[in-house]
Amino acid sequence: MKRVKGVAVLGSTGSVGRNALDVIARFPKRFRVTALCAGKNAAELTEQARRFRPPFVCLSEEVTVSRLGRLPPGTRVLIGEEGMSEAACAGETDIVLAAAAGVTSIRPVIAAARKGKRIALANKELLVMAGKFLVEAARAGGGGILPVDSEHSAVFQAIEGHRKEDIARIILTASGGPFRARTSRQMRDATVEEALGHPTWRMGAKISVDSATLMNKGFEVIEAMWLFGLPPSRIDVLIHPQSIVHSMVEYQDGSLIAQLGVPDMRIPIGYALSYPERLPLELPRLLPHRMDGWVFEPPDGKRFPALSLAYDAAKTGGTAPATLNAANEVAVGAFLAGRIRFTDIVRVVEKSRAAWRKAKRSVTLKDVLRADAEARAETSRTISRMRRPRKP
Repeated sequence: MKRVKGVAVLGSTGSVGRNALDVIARFPKRFRVTALCAGKNAAELTEQARRFRPPFVCLSEEVTVSRLGRLPPGTRVLIGEEGMSEAACAGETDIVLAAAAGVTSIRPVIAAARKGKRIALANKELLVMAGKFLVEAARAGGGGILPVDSEHSAVFQAIEGHRKEDIARIILTASGGPFRARTSRQMRDATVEEALGHPTWRMGAKISVDSATLMNKGFEVIEAMWLFGLPPSRIDVLIHPQSIVHSMVEYQDGSLIAQLGVPDMRIPIGYALSYPERLPLELPRLLPHRMDGWVFEPPDGKRFPALSLAYDAAKTGGTAPATLNAANEVAVGAFLAGRIRFTDIVRVVEKSRAAWRKAKRSVTLKDVLRADAEARAETSRTISRMRRPRKP
């Protein structure tokens, strides 16, 4: 009889966390929740704890603990980064599903990787900012990193059983977002509601905006670089609005291997949790005989300059990706708050390029976190000097 695997869900109240809990609930004989970690959503965390009865729950700030309702007997409440580390590294935890937004989970996930926990990775910041340190920790611990992003999961599946030296390039696909067919002028006055209207995926606000600018795809290039050990020059992006082909791998003999599936995050989540097995998920199936009109096209760099910014950061290395990520997060937050226009996001982020010239090739985790803080402060100052857009 197989042992039930303990799963710590970091970011349990976000979209990926909720989908992960849905998968776990479908297979109680395979998985049990050992920890639920959330930001400030104490009400939803309480409901999740009552349903899954984990040994630990964790909130990012102590002031939100008072908002927790009655928890199951034996459930301990942990706080902040230290609490997340304790939950992730606990003996009963086998898998850490890393879906917590922001930088606070970097040290806990690296610590868990060193302890030999399998990292089911959904948090982009971890690899964009600290890819070197997480990959080294996973190698030392032996638990491995399993990607949860649909694109990287697709690549992972397409390279299984093949030699790395035979890979010619990776092709990441992108839906193109809600503004794929819009001009730069039309995007200038795009509303928050329009930017959040992703055509195929249902995601959180921040990642939806990143998909609309294609910054999200740029971050995925950096992630792929660390996950699969290829330089940015061998990682390409193609727009595929149907979101059926999640990514492809081209080999040196010209063979192209792709992974296809309905756009549902529970598929890559389930694979990361159950690998090397596959879960019998009861989800809609693709019907190849009914599929037509597939489109693949190169991204328009003039209308979507975020992608080239990310490639530049990847090539520069050092603290450049951390600076890019931090500046983008602040700029997206400002757009969502109505303080800047949609097209201002990349314009603001581009100003962080000046800091890349000072980026050191050889850095420590402390250098990365310092660069993150400095970029956030500088980007906030830049935005404070900008004129707020007029309401239509």
